[in-house]
Amino acid sequence: MMKVGVVGAGGRMGLQVCRAVSEAPDLGLVSAVDPGHAGLVVEGVTVEADVATLVSAGAQVVVDFTMADALRQNLPLYAREGLHAVIGTTGLSEAELSEAAALFEASTANAIVAPNFAIGAVLLIRFCELAAPHMEGAEVIELHHNAKRDAPSGTALRTAAAIADARERARAGPLSADPTTEHVLAGARGGEAAGGVRIHSVRLPGLLAHQEVIFGSPGESLSIRQDSYDRRSYMPGVLLAVRRVAGCPGLTLGIEALLGL
Repeated sequence: MMKVGVVGAGGRMGLQVCRAVSEAPDLGLVSAVDPGHAGLVVEGVTVEADVATLVSAGAQVVVDFTMADALRQNLPLYAREGLHAVIGTTGLSEAELSEAAALFEASTANAIVAPNFAIGAVLLIRFCELAAPHMEGAEVIELHHNAKRDAPSGTALRTAAAIADARERARAGPLSADPTTEHVLAGARGGEAAGGVRIHSVRLPGLLAHQEVIFGSPGESLSIRQDSYDRRSYMPGVLLAVRRVAGCPGLTLGIEALLGL
């Protein structure tokens, strides 16, 4: 049985991960860490404040759903102690991801970092890659709960980059230029990401995680949408990464390769 520790165990995603790990017949929850919820008992495991308890508990894989600041401090420990890491925390810069890759290339452990573990969200990005070279314009609308701290979401940024990369590989040229010349309200056209893809962020109570990508060409449009209504939607991807991370050398971005995409 693979021994798993969860960091951020008292949060909404962390609690769901603890439950999913406990219910999996081939996985065992041996450690739960969250400084803000120390003493809480989750799935029969007492939450600790110090990530060092992962090592004393014998964890082989750690799942980290914390904040970017906490993750920056945790990653060196995971690499140093040989703990395979599955990371769902967003907010790391490209430079920080490069540093993380160097840490795990020099470690006996591996890491998988994914902006989204929902299978549908990963498929959405793949479908966008297929559509991107054939359409003249593309915009992303991402919608999340009002407690989300970062905007745009990591998934939206990954989607925009995938669209831009797909067009570059196909030599499709740049997307249609934005014709807007008068911005009556600042930010109305959203933020401009890779390849000129516009991203619009919505934050509202009642939402969880949703994304729609709208492609347009003369006379037609194509909309691709994915909705996560419950955090259980992330668990198949998280557990897949937990089971496979030991066989993925260094640092892997996304779970596309695990799905054969």
